[in-house]
Amino acid sequence: MFAEWFEGLTKGVTKMRVIAGTRRGIPLKSITGTDTRPTSDKVKEALFSKIGQFFDGGTAVELFGGSGSLSLEALSRGAEHAWIFERNPKAIAVIKANAEKCKFVNELQIIRGDARSAAAKLSKEGIQADLLFLDPPYAKKEFYDIAAQFADEGLLTDRAIIVCEHDKQLTLPLSYGSFESTGTTVYGGSAITIYKK
Repeated sequence: MFAEWFEGLTKGVTKMRVIAGTRRGIPLKSITGTDTRPTSDKVKEALFSKIGQFFDGGTAVELFGGSGSLSLEALSRGAEHAWIFERNPKAIAVIKANAEKCKFVNELQIIRGDARSAAAKLSKEGIQADLLFLDPPYAKKEFYDIAAQFADEGLLTDRAIIVCEHDKQLTLPLSYGSFESTGTTVYGGSAITIYKK
């Protein structure tokens, strides 16, 4: 029954995979459409080459989960835990299926809710992020300000990296709190801006 229901949700999906680490090569699914915009394997590979091929533990937080691809990649590369915030129930179903396929069910917390509630939730849980991924809908520039909230409220470790994926036409601030931009790299119509303390 679940298989039939899930198959109905995932018609017209984009196939991706885990690029490296302990789950390398495992295929992932993502819903396509206007609500979610999956990070391509090419961009994901370039991104992790920039922020570190592998990690020695730590916690990843993904504010606009989509398929959960970035968090699952981080876990495969050595992160200990990941928190994903997503409000689309179809996307949540895909994230759960991807987590099960990768056998990261215990390491991954999926929160159904708006990204703007993430800071309050993580503060209550006493969680600090080592990796913060922001990949909101391109038209929603204000969502990137959540990074400043994380920095101001002490929800980022000193070694934390903020990763913002955005339209190449969009210019983000030079800093969020004490986290400063290390530069922007363009990949087709997308761009990645990385911040470090």
